[in-house]
Amino acid sequence: MTESIQEQTITFETALKIADQAVFAKTQRHLKNIEVVVLRGALLGQKYDKIAAECDYAPEYIKHDVGPKLWQILSASLGEKVSKTNLMAVLAQRASEELTIQKFSPSLPVTSPQTLELESPVGVIPLDSALYMERPPVESRCYEEITRDGALIRIKAPSQMGKTSLMVRILAHAQQQNLSVRTVALSLQRAESAIFHDLDKFLRWFCAAITRKLQLPHKVEDYWSETFGSKSNCTAYFEDCVLPEINGVLVLALDQVDEVFLHPEIADDFFTLLRSWYEEAAYGDSGNPRWQNLRLVIVHSTEVYIPLDINKSPFNVGLAIELQTFTLVQVCNLAQRYGLNLSENELSELMQLVDGHPYLVQQAFYHLAQQYLTFKQLIQAAVTDAGIYSNHLHRHLRSLQEHPQLAAAYEEVIKSSIPVELEQTLAFKLHSMGLVKLQGNQVISSCELYRQYFEEALKPTATRNL
Repeated sequence: MTESIQEQTITFETALKIADQAVFAKTQRHLKNIEVVVLRGALLGQKYDKIAAECDYAPEYIKHDVGPKLWQILSASLGEKVSKTNLMAVLAQRASEELTIQKFSPSLPVTSPQTLELESPVGVIPLDSALYMERPPVESRCYEEITRDGALIRIKAPSQMGKTSLMVRILAHAQQQNLSVRTVALSLQRAESAIFHDLDKFLRWFCAAITRKLQLPHKVEDYWSETFGSKSNCTAYFEDCVLPEINGVLVLALDQVDEVFLHPEIADDFFTLLRSWYEEAAYGDSGNPRWQNLRLVIVHSTEVYIPLDINKSPFNVGLAIELQTFTLVQVCNLAQRYGLNLSENELSELMQLVDGHPYLVQQAFYHLAQQYLTFKQLIQAAVTDAGIYSNHLHRHLRSLQEHPQLAAAYEEVIKSSIPVELEQTLAFKLHSMGLVKLQGNQVISSCELYRQYFEEALKPTATRNL
């Protein structure tokens, strides 16, 4: 706890709760991530330059835009003038008033910041959900980029880090900005495994799937000629059929692109094709202006571990986004949205266990908000088969058991107290699963939950039973 907060006898969590409740009651929205960062910085007595440096924003933007607007909305919500200098005093006074009310009116229920109909934290977080946690400046950079002609955004992060939830928000933003925008989200996991072994079959499926998503007439066979190669046929189909038919901007988002990494027989040609489309869209070399209407979003879970010509790869152009785990401030903000009042020690203990992993944090808060168990019970059982993470851990365990070489590599990681250097493909596969963090050419276990669970689970059965 910081000195400035101690002097006022109010924790940051309490200050955030009061501020967020007041803003939500006034505006029906929660404080944004960047506003929470500025709020915390102000409570710590930080100057705008330091706050801006910590959240990777321009100081002028924080000083002349976010800050003044935050004090304005807090003033309107709290019913008195709020500034950077008197913020703590105002919130401490409000906290004191609330304690007095609760003391003399014990029958009054403590209201949560929002009455949530909690959705299970599995899969894509709905667009209208208050439980989506922004990671500034990721969203703003993506929203700005997707409005550019010929844009290409590459989103990379391990499994269950929120890549697809970000992707759907980028598509929604693109549509909101322009009524003539059409969007397609295509998961490459939808293709049958046999298709990946033949480029011609794969590109036919690719064109047909996009045609179906756009609800256009199916004309793939009309544009497929034996005279030309599969890549030329696919390009002609987009140039002469898809782009003219929609007569506007097409934002094409390809999810689970890692599936192609597993099939080198098609990977080089497919990724070269995407790179050529990006160059057509960005630079207009073909002279066909319709290509400028194509914008690409590519989503994958790990580093590209197949050899690609750097001049033909789509993975070294456009805007690169690598999603990180949640910070302590973001975890605190999310707890508030779930209506939870966790102490600083409890939040720190959760961070130590799951290291801000978005899915694991959401799971914890969901179960706590539903009052299925206490925080102490959650922590005590977390690394066991009786804990809330059992299904998640079992899924990873099955994957490791099905690939003994991968399991052996991960055993080496969790047994070591220092970063370990693994064969590159194994390191990248473990990273895509979210089990390790990459540190240059070395890896470490991504969080204490995984280290403790798999240290026991990967032992030979005879050893475990001793």
